[in-house]
Amino acid sequence: MFFILCACLLASKQDDATITSPGLAVNSLEGSIFSIYRRRLVMCEQRPGKSQMSSTPQFKAETKFSYLCNIVCFGPDDFHYDIQGTTNLKIAHFILERDIDYKICCSSFHHNGYVRVTCWLVENMYIHSHLLARYKCMTDTSHKNSIIYISLFWPPSTTTKHSSKNLCVNHLNLTNPRESLLTTKLYQIHCIKPPINILFLMWGSSEIFLCSDAKQAVFMGILRLEVKMFSYKGAHDSKRWNVLSTRWSGASVKFSNLSGLCNVNLCNRAGMVREIKRLFATNLYKRAALCFIKHCSMLRRVHSVEESRLFDCCLRRSIYRNKFEMTYVGPSQVIVKNLSTGTRVVLKSQYGYEIDEVKVMGKDRYIVAHTSDTLLLGDLLSNKLSEVAWQGSGGNEKFFFENETVCMVFNAGELALVEYGSNDILGSVRTELMNPHLISVRLNERKQRGVEDNKKLAYLIDIKTIAIVDLVGGCNMGTISHDSKIDWLELNETGRKLLFRDKKLKLHLYDIESSLKSTMLSFCPYVQWVPGSDVVVAQNRGNLCVWYTIDSPERVTMFPIKGDIVDLERSNGKTEVIVTEGVNSVSYTLDEGLIEFGTAIDDGDYHRATAFLETLEMSAETEAMWKTLSKLSLEARQLHIAERCFAALGDVSKVRFLNETNKIADAISKEYGGDVIDHYQVKARLAMLDKNFKLAEMYYMEQNAVEEAMEMYQELHMWDECIAVAETRGHPELDNLRRSYYSYLMDTNQNEKAAEVKESEGDITGAVNLFLKAGLPAKAAWLAMSRDELLSNHDIMSRITAALIKGEFYERAGDLFERIKNNQRALDCYRKGSAFKKAVDLARVAFPAEVVKLEEAWGDYLVQQKQMDAAINHYIEAGRSTKAIEAAIAARQWKKALHILELQEDKAAAIYYPKIAQYYASVQEFEVAERLFVKGDHIKDAIDMYTQAGRWEQAHKLAVKCMTQEDVSALYISRAQDLEKEGKFKEAERLFTTVDEPDLAITMYKNKNMYDDMIRLVAIHHKDLLQETHIHLAKELESESRFQEAEYHYLEGQDWKAAVNMYRVNDMWEESYRIAKNHGGANAHKQVAYLWAKSLGGEAAVKLLNKFGLLETTIDFATDNYSFDFAFELARLSMNQKTPDIHLKNAMYLEDQGKFSEAETEFIKAGKPKEAVLMHVHNKDWSNAQRVAEAHDPDSVADILVSQAKFCFDQKEFQKAEAFLLRAQRPELAIKYYKDAAMWTDAMRICKDYLPSKLSILQKEYESEGNWGVEGMVEQAQEWEQTGEYARAVDCYLKVKDSSKMDLLIKCWLKAAELAIKFLSHEKAVDVSQVVGPRLIQLKKYKEAAELYLNLDLIRNAIDAFIEGEEWNKAKRVAKELDPRLEEYVDKRYKDHLKNQGKVDSLVGVDVMAALDMYAERGQWEKCIDTASKQNFKVLHKYIALYATYLIKEGEAEKVLHLYAQHGVPAYSQNFNIYKRMFLELVSLRDRDCAEAYRKWADLRDVLLLLCENLTKSSEANSPAHEEFEQMLHVAHYYATRSAAKGIDQLSPVAAKLSISLLRHTELIPADKAFYEAGLAAKAAGWENMAFIFLNRFLDLADGIDEGTLEALDHTDFQDTDIPFEVPVPSKLHVTVEKREEIREWVLTVSMDQRVEQVLPKDDRLTYEASLVATGTGIRSLPCVITGYPVLRNKIEFKTPGMAANKDDWNKFLMATKTTHSPECQDVLKFISQWCGGLPSAGFSFH
Repeated sequence: MFFILCACLLASKQDDATITSPGLAVNSLEGSIFSIYRRRLVMCEQRPGKSQMSSTPQFKAETKFSYLCNIVCFGPDDFHYDIQGTTNLKIAHFILERDIDYKICCSSFHHNGYVRVTCWLVENMYIHSHLLARYKCMTDTSHKNSIIYISLFWPPSTTTKHSSKNLCVNHLNLTNPRESLLTTKLYQIHCIKPPINILFLMWGSSEIFLCSDAKQAVFMGILRLEVKMFSYKGAHDSKRWNVLSTRWSGASVKFSNLSGLCNVNLCNRAGMVREIKRLFATNLYKRAALCFIKHCSMLRRVHSVEESRLFDCCLRRSIYRNKFEMTYVGPSQVIVKNLSTGTRVVLKSQYGYEIDEVKVMGKDRYIVAHTSDTLLLGDLLSNKLSEVAWQGSGGNEKFFFENETVCMVFNAGELALVEYGSNDILGSVRTELMNPHLISVRLNERKQRGVEDNKKLAYLIDIKTIAIVDLVGGCNMGTISHDSKIDWLELNETGRKLLFRDKKLKLHLYDIESSLKSTMLSFCPYVQWVPGSDVVVAQNRGNLCVWYTIDSPERVTMFPIKGDIVDLERSNGKTEVIVTEGVNSVSYTLDEGLIEFGTAIDDGDYHRATAFLETLEMSAETEAMWKTLSKLSLEARQLHIAERCFAALGDVSKVRFLNETNKIADAISKEYGGDVIDHYQVKARLAMLDKNFKLAEMYYMEQNAVEEAMEMYQELHMWDECIAVAETRGHPELDNLRRSYYSYLMDTNQNEKAAEVKESEGDITGAVNLFLKAGLPAKAAWLAMSRDELLSNHDIMSRITAALIKGEFYERAGDLFERIKNNQRALDCYRKGSAFKKAVDLARVAFPAEVVKLEEAWGDYLVQQKQMDAAINHYIEAGRSTKAIEAAIAARQWKKALHILELQEDKAAAIYYPKIAQYYASVQEFEVAERLFVKGDHIKDAIDMYTQAGRWEQAHKLAVKCMTQEDVSALYISRAQDLEKEGKFKEAERLFTTVDEPDLAITMYKNKNMYDDMIRLVAIHHKDLLQETHIHLAKELESESRFQEAEYHYLEGQDWKAAVNMYRVNDMWEESYRIAKNHGGANAHKQVAYLWAKSLGGEAAVKLLNKFGLLETTIDFATDNYSFDFAFELARLSMNQKTPDIHLKNAMYLEDQGKFSEAETEFIKAGKPKEAVLMHVHNKDWSNAQRVAEAHDPDSVADILVSQAKFCFDQKEFQKAEAFLLRAQRPELAIKYYKDAAMWTDAMRICKDYLPSKLSILQKEYESEGNWGVEGMVEQAQEWEQTGEYARAVDCYLKVKDSSKMDLLIKCWLKAAELAIKFLSHEKAVDVSQVVGPRLIQLKKYKEAAELYLNLDLIRNAIDAFIEGEEWNKAKRVAKELDPRLEEYVDKRYKDHLKNQGKVDSLVGVDVMAALDMYAERGQWEKCIDTASKQNFKVLHKYIALYATYLIKEGEAEKVLHLYAQHGVPAYSQNFNIYKRMFLELVSLRDRDCAEAYRKWADLRDVLLLLCENLTKSSEANSPAHEEFEQMLHVAHYYATRSAAKGIDQLSPVAAKLSISLLRHTELIPADKAFYEAGLAAKAAGWENMAFIFLNRFLDLADGIDEGTLEALDHTDFQDTDIPFEVPVPSKLHVTVEKREEIREWVLTVSMDQRVEQVLPKDDRLTYEASLVATGTGIRSLPCVITGYPVLRNKIEFKTPGMAANKDDWNKFLMATKTTHSPECQDVLKFISQWCGGLPSAGFSFH
């Protein structure tokens, strides 16, 4: 906080009078003061000088010295202020309107006592208090006083709370200064005792600031909940406080005394009071006023000697982005000032929270600020501010300011809407799609009739779902689910329509009230609502589409355009659509009248709408708008406008009627006045216009206007209603009305109505005659048949029948003939009148032989009437199957047609198969269609069907089955070529590839320039040609100048160099450089940069290379590529230090080119003369070398002589060479050269003459070197052998190494071994053998090596030698004879050899187990099992288990069953999982519910029986595993017995019971399969209740399988049964989708028909009949071995305990077996005999 003296508005002068009443305004920089001379002085910032205005007394009789102005008080609006004066001790108040130059007295009040305190409240309420402590309230409107309360003590001070009706008063008790502090809120009074003696008090935001004369202050809560003390211990000369003021935020208090100013802040966060800033000043006189200027940082102080000072006392001030000035007036208040416009906005926390940071966002229009608990938002343009509760989110919010009325705040997946000017969040929704184009908010943008508050929001719940919310009611108005992603949406301004567009650019309109969605355009790149209307503008390719009436989306006005719409502008009564056409912008003007019409309708201004339509020519759109306006004006009862509308529409009758109505209304209005719309005559006529005559009658009758009602009906010729009204009211003219009505009918020849009148009067004969006269014989006949007396009148009957036949009313004539018992004529009439039902019914009784003919005729008639479906049954009844088929086809009763067709034995009916097949093909039931096409011998049509449907595999399969391969290929290629012409390339590709002709598809794509698809096929079918294809395409594209596409293919073909060269050739160096840098090696881009620079040359090349940082590298590259001129140019321009290197490389290049003299010059320029010397030396140019060395490098002379000497040695010129070396003083080199040439004599000579010290060393070297060849070595070895030096001889023999003489080598090595064995020690001999033996083995001399090892007793080495030579018999013999311990070693090596060579058959004889393992590893399971079967039982079943595991993984469970059925089932616990997996895989197989599957189930049953018997004999007896396999045995037996029963019709109930019994084992078998089979079996057996329950359960299971859980299953139907609830969830559905849908359809049909009860049948136990466990007792019954049902009473027991059968089922099964001799049933009985210990006494003999 700081104090700055900004201005001295009123300067002090010594001669000025004392101020008696200073006053300051809080909302502006203005104030008024009164001096002792009763002058008013005005202070204003805009007018720094003071202006004076003298006051006058109220009454003329008084003088200006008779009163004194002692109080000035400004109102809260600063427009009114109060002056209190004294007139002869009478108190008066004057409330005046403020102005600088004049004053107007609004009100005046007189008092009887001296007024001590005054203050203003809101709403022009003024409070004052006398010394008598009476507080009164005055208003400037009523000019009256009212007492608020009376106190006994004098009030020294009072204060009010800003913008409220709260008042705080201090009363001083002289006896006890701390008596009380009183607060009031309009007659609600609270008394509080303060902690200090009060001198002044001010009201803050929520605390009252109390000030005492003891330099103490208190911040105290209103209800004294909290007190904060502050002690002012200032300097010794600080004076007593005499005035104080609070900021509008209430958190800061400024007080003043004679010494200066002080600021005190209440810190709510810290919970303490602290002094912020103090300003010392002199001459601050006692009589003063201190006031903060509202919403400003300015503080004004007025002194008692006509002086006013203005202080700036803000906390801090900052500049924001050089556009805005932020002045922090207080912790919770900031003034934002626009520096360019000077406008200011005060941002203040309503709750007193400290503002952390202020930002200006949204194109510098909107302000955003945070506090600890709130969020502040504001619109600088409209000056609307909001503060909403907002928990801190770390500043992660995203703000969107696209809507001018609401701010959208997105945070953590939640969208919040804040309306500017409102302190509550308008609404919040959850969405992750935060995009201004995907959210639309409309807030009262257009006024609507009957709608006060219209606030709507449309947003996306997900990418395909739109939600529409009413923000006022907080309810969801609709949800739109779309089939594709939505990328734009917007509500209209009234919030009734929603436009949205999807990713396919389809434009849709949604009516929120009717929830109807319609598609407006199939392609729309641009769409927008016209501002201020419901008109839509959109683009559809080359058309501009405008909907002036959005309620009729089919009516669209279209204009052709040549470009794209970019904007929509509406201003100055003109609406234009801006379209870019090339580089130009063209505007299309819309019809403003049509646009304004919709707006006027929405606003309810029908006169304006009529005026708009008057200016338009009649068109379809105009006519629609006239109709809309007519309807709305009638609803609004604006009859003149409605009359004009109908006139425009040409509806003369309505115009005339409305004109008469308006005249009546005008007459009534003149007579009675008021609103004539509610008059009964007007309402009745409007009801008549609406054709609601009963309502009009009601209006008339309510007013007892009977005559008018009757007149209405008579005008409308509604005599019946008129007579009814007359009868109701007993009108005296009733009879006359009836007579008049009859006369009217007869006069107008309305004989029918006259007949009805006669009938109602009881004159039947007259009525009949009138009906006949009216030509209505049917009514006459109906009337005659209702009267028996007329039936006997032959004359009347003849007349009626003749009239009926003449009028061709044959059916009614037939009825009449049948009634009078004339059956023949009745039948003829029925036949003529096509009343075949009555004819057939009559014929069945009277003429049975005619029934068949009538049925056929009936069918023909129905066909003529296009009632094909009704004709089918009649043709069937007539035995005309062909016509029935044709009728069924024509009626599209395809199933019925197929059913009838399949019953025909005549082959001529096969012509109908293709027609029916075409239908099934159209509904995509291709399997049925294929079967019908094949039956009708139209195989090609079936193939075409599959190809058109894109089911190429089925088409190819059928074609291969029925056609040759050549015909198939020709057909497919021809069809593919047709598809290619049609542009269906994908389909053509499928056909080409189906017949293995991918090259044709590749060619097709190439011809169509569809290179991506071409490359895709090449990658699939010719992967080896892929790179070549890419490069080929790239070259073609390059020739067409399609460089980017060519680049792609070059890179895909891994030929980036070609891409670089392409761009280089076309002078596109940037692209070339990019390719080289991204795809080339480390130096590729450098080479491109070099070439680029070379093409530029000069300074441009240097700049380019410096840009890339490659200047030095390019110079090096240029020299490496022999571009020395370019390199010299670059070095000259930028890098002179590189010039020697360039000279050097140039010299080397010239040397390589043979230009030695030029190279010599360059070497010397490069400062490398030695290199020139070496060049001449290399070229044997000794003279030039000598010349250059002597001139430029004398140190190289000796080197030249050495080189020349070496050359002479090579040329055998030893003397010259020796001379050169001696000249160069290098005798050691001469010795070396002589040694290398084996010229030891000359070497000895030179050494003796020039290096005698090394002579002895040279001699020893000569002796040790052995300077002889192979023959020499052999001769030397032989000499040592002869002299007895065998060790030297052996070493010499071993040194012989000449691969060209292998025999000599072997001979020497063997000789060395022989000598070592004979003459050397054993250890030395062994060492020699270790050298010679491997050499012999390497030369494949295995026998010699073995003999050598045997001579030294190295048995293992000898055996290894024989093994290396694969001489296994010799190796075994050696091991057996010499070291039997090594026999096992030889065998092991032999086995390893056989394994490595893959000779498994040979390995069997050596190591059976190893051979079996190899068979298993190689997958040769047949050989493995066959070989293992020859071993013991345990070995066999080890490999059977391995084989079974492999088969189960491969999904071959049936082979596993065959394996164990063939080889037995041991009770090995390690095999239990295999047996279980085999069982589970078998019971999960599809389509095994048939008689043909018996053998599989029987094998499974037998295998499990054998397993259980083996388990009984093992240690696993009665274990859980044993019990589980017993349960599996029962299941397998049920499956086998069911398959056997499936083959015999009379055992179908047994099969059904078995399927139902299997339901109790659904923990082992798939539950969906079990319930499906049980349901179908129950359905086939006619047990619909159980079928419905089981199949319904199947559908629930299928849905659960799709969802992956069965938790949602309802088990109500299976309570108190033994069917398990907790079953495993099958991994997949064991029934096809088609079958599931058939079951779903059947269940739905049955449930709709309600012909079944959803209850399982029960038996005598009151338990589900198939349940083994009784409900009440829990007793478990034995299952029947035939059906699985519980065995209750009549039972047959077997020898094995726990085995029984129901006697009825047993006898039924036994009888069926005897009568059918079914081998499957016999096998079942045989198994039961084995399983149950034999059959009962009434057994069965097996055949």
